[in-house]
Amino acid sequence: MAVYIWKGRTLAGEAQTGEIEVGRQDEALELLRKKRILVTSLTPKGGGFKLPKFGGGVTVSTKELAIFTRQFATMISAGLPLVQCLDILAKQSSKPSFGRVISEVTREVEAGSTLSDSLGKHKSVFDDLFRNMVAAGEAGGVLDEILLRLATYIEKADALKRKVQSAMVYPAVVLTVAMGATAFMLVFIIPTFAKMFMDFGGELPLPTKIVLMASNFLMHWWWALCLLAFGAMVMLQRFYATENGQRTLDGLMIKMPVLGDVLLKGAVARFTRTLGTLISSGVPILAGLEITARTAGNKVIAEAIMSARASIREGETVSAPLKASGVFPPMVTQMIAVGEQTGALDEMLTKIAVFYEAEVDTAVDTLTSIIEPIMIVVMGGIVGGMVVAMYLPMFKLISVVAGGN
Repeated sequence: MAVYIWKGRTLAGEAQTGEIEVGRQDEALELLRKKRILVTSLTPKGGGFKLPKFGGGVTVSTKELAIFTRQFATMISAGLPLVQCLDILAKQSSKPSFGRVISEVTREVEAGSTLSDSLGKHKSVFDDLFRNMVAAGEAGGVLDEILLRLATYIEKADALKRKVQSAMVYPAVVLTVAMGATAFMLVFIIPTFAKMFMDFGGELPLPTKIVLMASNFLMHWWWALCLLAFGAMVMLQRFYATENGQRTLDGLMIKMPVLGDVLLKGAVARFTRTLGTLISSGVPILAGLEITARTAGNKVIAEAIMSARASIREGETVSAPLKASGVFPPMVTQMIAVGEQTGALDEMLTKIAVFYEAEVDTAVDTLTSIIEPIMIVVMGGIVGGMVVAMYLPMFKLISVVAGGN
């Protein structure tokens, strides 16, 4: 048994302190929780340990958050008390740090805080969208329905994010492999031919000279290329950190051939899915647009959404500023306009999201089918060009030898 010195607050907010003798620290926390005391510190007598403030810097994967949300919704709909649901979820969490966050939320709820306020103290785990939807569910008495809707949203948003990432990663990987193969030939294979040509003597063809110069430059100045690449990355990162830089680069990204189509459709699907989920959950449209703008993932689209928010505050429609931005496809703005006129904006947004999520699948397949032959041609051209350049002097030597005979 060990003695712990604890400090905490009662449900009324009164500060208290005392000692408790238990076998483990967890048992001390459990006993104090049953006494309705919100523990702020727990120190072994004679020691210096303090109860950590859970939640700071904790990161939770989208999959873990979706599982937590769906299980939470199931238990709430089955009639289990809120605190008991959280206690069960904390104990069965596969990630200890996430379990500690849920335990902290449980203690705060027991102390009289609302669930949304308790979640708001752990912003690294629960974002604005999650907290606002929970708040709407609490206010409307439909927390289980909101949590189920939120779980579905998280799963679909994660699936969409993975599709867009795969579309961006594929060409990057292929390009890296192509550059790696070219560098390997220039550093390890071409120098062998260069030595042989020096032994032969004579004038080399222009293509051969170019390849040999590239090989020599890469072998002796590779560090300069690395510094140049690193410097370019740092400058690009700093430029993107500025508001104008983010707007410029995000605008260029969605205007790129093929890949830009994937990114734009993904952004439209994310925007409509997020806003539709928030509105159908009872979140006010102004708050919903602000949250959606923060989660848009593209500065140009975020600014268009914030213009729509300003338009609504002035008593106008959502669709007009979205159309004026020139970013959103005409079909999207027209369907949103119809949704506003019929009073079914949330349903219309969900339909748009479903359509564009399917469009992202098609766009990713199209991107893959286009990139493969292009990269094969580019790779074949680079490798084939270097091979031909290396064999040209041999052909010249053979012709000279044959003419001499």
